[in-house]
This record gives sequence, C-alpha cells and structure tokens, in this order.
Amino acid sequence: MSIDTNPSPRTSTGAIAQLGHAVRAVFRGLLESLPGQLFMLTVGFIALAVLLVYFPAAASFRTQWMTDRAEAAHLAALAADVAGDQDLGDEMVRQLLEGADAVAVSRVRNGMNELVLYSGPIGDVMIESDLRTDNWLTHIRDTNACMFSEDGRLLRIRAEPDGYPGEVIDVIVRETPLREALGEFSRRFLFFSTLIALAVGAVIYLALYVLFVRPMRRLADAMVHFREDPNDPSRTVQPSGSGNEIGQAETELSLMQADVRQALHQRERLAALGSAVAKVNHDLRNVLTTAQLVSDRLAIEKDSRVRGMGERLVRAVDRGVKLCEETLQFGRAEEQPPAKRAIEISDLLDEIAGDAMLAEGEVEWRNDVDLDVIIDADPDHTHRIFLNLFRNAIQAMQPGVSSLLQVSAVEEAGFFVIAVSDTGPGLPEKAKSRLFEAFTGSTRKGGTGLGLSIARELARAHGGDVILIRTGKDGTVFAVKLPRVPQA
Repeated sequence: MSIDTNPSPRTSTGAIAQLGHAVRAVFRGLLESLPGQLFMLTVGFIALAVLLVYFPAAASFRTQWMTDRAEAAHLAALAADVAGDQDLGDEMVRQLLEGADAVAVSRVRNGMNELVLYSGPIGDVMIESDLRTDNWLTHIRDTNACMFSEDGRLLRIRAEPDGYPGEVIDVIVRETPLREALGEFSRRFLFFSTLIALAVGAVIYLALYVLFVRPMRRLADAMVHFREDPNDPSRTVQPSGSGNEIGQAETELSLMQADVRQALHQRERLAALGSAVAKVNHDLRNVLTTAQLVSDRLAIEKDSRVRGMGERLVRAVDRGVKLCEETLQFGRAEEQPPAKRAIEISDLLDEIAGDAMLAEGEVEWRNDVDLDVIIDADPDHTHRIFLNLFRNAIQAMQPGVSSLLQVSAVEEAGFFVIAVSDTGPGLPEKAKSRLFEAFTGSTRKGGTGLGLSIARELARAHGGDVILIRTGKDGTVFAVKLPRVPQA
C-alpha cells in the first residue's frame, strides 16, 4: 500500500489563491487606512531620497577611483624616472604597470608629451575622462554608462598630480575593475541605505503616529462612540488641552456634541409638548365651538354696541378655531401657504391694535400708515404677524408710564416696509442673539418665545421678513417687509 505525498493541483491552486487574497487584503489595508498610507508615504519619500543621493555618490566614488589610479600611475612614472637612462626591461615595466593597474602611462611636462610606460599595442574600445575639466553632470552620465558597459573597454584618464602643478598624467586602464568596484559600492550603499532608511523611517513613522494618527483615530472612535448613544454624557470626547490643530478639533467636537445633545433633549421636550397640545387642542375646539354659537347670537343683537362686540368676538373665535386646526398640522408640516389677496393694511392694523389692547392693556396708538398702502398677503397670516408684534410691544412698556405704540410704512422695491415702534425699555443684550428662535427668544418671565418666531416664519412665507431695526432705552423698532399689490 502506497501513500501519495504529492499535493494535488487543486490543493496547490487553493493555497495560492488564499495567499493571493491575503496579499491583496494587506495592500488594501495599507491603501485604505491612515497608518498604512502614512507608512507607504514614508517609505516612498525615503526611497526617493536614497535614489537621489545614490547617483551623485556613485559618481563621486568613480571620480575617486580614477584619481587613485592617476596617482598610482604618477608614482610609477616617478619610479621610471629613478631608473634614468637604464633599460627597465619588460619585466620591470610589467610590474610597474600592474602596480598602477594601468595599460600605459604617459605625461605632459614642460609642454612635452612623454610616453613613460607601455606594454604593447592597444586595440580595444576606449573612452576618455578628464578629471581637470569634467563637471558633476558628466561624471554622473559616465558612471551610468560604465555600470551597463560591456567587458573589454579601456578608460583613458587625464589628471593633474598633487604637488606637481602644470604636469598632466595620462593613464590608460581597463574599465572592468571600475565596473566591478561600482557594483560592490552599489551593494554596500543599498545595504547601509536600507538600514538607515528603516531606522529613520521607523522614527518618522512613530513620531507621526503619536503626534497625528493616534489623536485622529481617537477623534474618529469618539465620534463613532457618540453616534451610538448621543444622549449619554459619558460619551462626550474629553479634549486633551493641546494647543495645536488637533487639540482645537477636540475642543470644537466636544462643544458640538454638547450642542447636539441639547438639541436632542429639546426635540424630546417638543415632542412631549406637541403630544400634550394635541390633547388640549381637542378639548379646546369643543369649548370654542360653544363660544362661537354664543358670539353668533351676540352679533345679531339690536344694540349696536353689543353687536360690535359680538362681531369682534366672532372674528376672534373664528381665528381661534382655525389656529387649533393648524396646530394639529404643525408637527407634520410647515405653515399652510398664504392665500394672498389685496389688503388695505391701515384699517387692518387698527383692528389688530384693538385686539392686542383688549388682551394686554390700553396704550396710546398712532397709525401713520396711509390708506392707499395696499399689500398682497394672507389676511389671517398678516393678523397673526402684527398681533404678535403688538402684544410684545405692549407687554414691554411699563404700565402707568407714557406708552406709545406706533406704525408707519415706506415703499421699497415692490415691498412695503412697515415699522412697529414702542417706547419700552428695550431688549436685553442676551436676548438679541436668539430673538427669533422658538422657545429661546423670550424676554419676559413665563414667555415661550414663539411670537417673533411665528411672525418671521409667516412673513418669509410671503417673500418678506421681520427684522429688528434698533433697540435701546428709548424703545424698540421692528420692521415687517410684505409685498405690495402688483401694478397692472
């Protein structure tokens, strides 16, 4: 019985596929994660720096190698000079040339070219390098050519020996030893550069990881942790107190989380309030229905004074019923689109002021709006806008003190801007920033802050606006911008 120990092709293919998936997962992690991207950038920049340093270093090594050969050849020429007129012999010439790693040596001295050492005919390909005139770009170019050259080339070197100004040594050497020396230099350079690059890269990576990646990861984890349960105060990021940009981001994130948590709490309170209002609204509509029947009877009384009060009560009850109906829709939609029509605003303002003073108390009323000021707006919406402004103004003015509520109007580019001014003490400074925000802009105890918010929302539905013009000890002025009736 024999056992087949050779893996099947299917098993080998599966292992290779798993290895491929693992390699792809590693590369995907490097590409998608911030630490991986930082690591790849660090390695890439260091590799680029090594590459840029290598070529000048290799050219410098080649230059030094040729300088050494030129100096060795000069020493061989000096040794030949010691022999004087004696015949050196072939063996002595060979030894001197081997000592200088040269094929031939000549020199230029006192303007004369002299062949000092020579071993025989030279028939191979020869290139030249003059250490006196070649620049660093030439050396880099020749170094690259040398590294990829073929065997058998000769190199002719010209140089000026140290201590012998004006003398030129001219030596011919074989290029193969230089190419081998450059190869050995490249291997050493690569080895030590890799060690240095790994050490420097590790230090840079760790520094960036500690200073940048880890705080950013902490911020990201804090945001995810907060998103899971925004109502939990313990999930708020704790700023490190650092003065750099990351420290500022932590501080701003902490403040933003606090604002979000407050907004969520407010939304929950508003939802509970809406549920309570819906229940109250149901019963209130029944009460208003009874009041509507009574007001209808008063409106048909023979006494003109009672009949006038009844008519006003009818209008007030009608608005109350309609407001109840719209309250039920408030949590599901915005205000109903305005049903616009032409309104003589001066008469409507007199009526609204009367309603406001019935509810809040008597003040001096001055209407400076001309009778020919006609706006294009929804009557009910317009009534609500100015009733809220008038009631706020009357409430702000002190009882028993000379109080004046005044309106005036000016035309402005297709709109009428109606100014509502009072002689109250002005708005407190802390109320100005959130004046038009619901449930936050109230300036009096027990107020909801809904009046100005509703007024602005209704005005903007008409394409206009409600803005604060000025406020101070001499009173407050609001401006209501509403469209005029289009001219034919």
